[in-house]
Amino acid sequence: MHVDPTAAVSVPSNDFFLARQPILGRDQHLVAFELLFRAAGEDDDAKLTDGAAATAAVISHASQLGMEQVVGEQLAFVNVDEVVLMSDFVRFLPAHKVILEILETVQPSEKLLARVAELKELGFKFAVDDVIEHSAELDKLVALVDVIKVDVKGMPPEALARLADSLKGTGKKLLAEKVETLDEFRLCMELGFEYFQGYYFARPVILTGKKITPSEMGILRLLELVNSNADSQAIESAVKRDALISLNLLRLVNSRAAPGPQIESLSQALTQLGRRQLSRWLQILVYTSAGARADLDSPLLQLATTRGKLLEMMTQHVRPGDTASADRAFTVGIMSLADALFSVPMVDILDNVEVAHDVRAALLDREGDFGLMLHVAELLEAADCGRKLATALRRVGLTVTEIREIELAAFNWVRELTHDVH
Repeated sequence: MHVDPTAAVSVPSNDFFLARQPILGRDQHLVAFELLFRAAGEDDDAKLTDGAAATAAVISHASQLGMEQVVGEQLAFVNVDEVVLMSDFVRFLPAHKVILEILETVQPSEKLLARVAELKELGFKFAVDDVIEHSAELDKLVALVDVIKVDVKGMPPEALARLADSLKGTGKKLLAEKVETLDEFRLCMELGFEYFQGYYFARPVILTGKKITPSEMGILRLLELVNSNADSQAIESAVKRDALISLNLLRLVNSRAAPGPQIESLSQALTQLGRRQLSRWLQILVYTSAGARADLDSPLLQLATTRGKLLEMMTQHVRPGDTASADRAFTVGIMSLADALFSVPMVDILDNVEVAHDVRAALLDREGDFGLMLHVAELLEAADCGRKLATALRRVGLTVTEIREIELAAFNWVRELTHDVH
């Protein structure tokens, strides 16, 4: 069965949203993203009903864009049904970059198992999706797959423990999906899961009485100096007071600089970076552990920087030439996960760093234009891409095509940033 990837799409080729959900390893670093495509006119929480069409959309657009732009260094998990597996268009995907995720609706017939074996010979790896029991049907696929994805949502801990114990006997790596709380993550860690998908890492767990550490406070104070247009001497003095910030600043500027002599003085570094870039770099540095390099394999940092760039570019689309608004939008996006980072309420963080009124309203109450844009970013992350997102986009003043282009550009910017700071 020969299928043209573009011909197989049953929705208009530009009328869909892209969602990209992070998959983490036991060390809490990013290892992959699941790519999800949603039709723009759907009801909330609905998937594209035609699995082949959905996967064709993934394949068509990913092959046009280059998978690296969409997922960077990480792998991509892509849903496949029987139609896709039996067709030729699956081979448009780069085998070394993807894990084909066999949907739970697929019946493991002899013909299908032979096809999976054939694709494995071509270098493809496989996962089986949405497992909630160790069934005879699953056992037929187990020898051919590399990863078993277990849907942990709503599963009682005792039942999950029994299932994990049974599945570990297969020798395959286990991935817990829909992990939404820290408690669920800890349980899955204890049960021996290798991979975790869900936004548990971005949920603020507020610890009563917890204070922002001195090193974190130092970055916030410096950020406040930059944002309040303090003179260069005051900023340089503040940087010099913190050896770790100084070291990170020199490292960053030298990694970005064109070939030539190394920049060795802080005043040179600050001049080269400029106020606007210094402010951005400090916001990124907030998400790194004290003294560490900015680690873009940190899912929280990657999510925050992606939100920052998304909001900046949305603002550039709807307010062309308004650089100040674009900068504030970036701040909203990147600071929106600071409560999850610090484990303190957002209002306490904002009491320690001066921000514009519209930034504060967006971060605390999702109000104003920036609040609406942040809501769009959150809907995209959750693949909650039905009418809610279409309505929010209309209110922002963006089309489906524009938001997808903005999203891909944001992914690419974060990928390039990874190379800058490593």
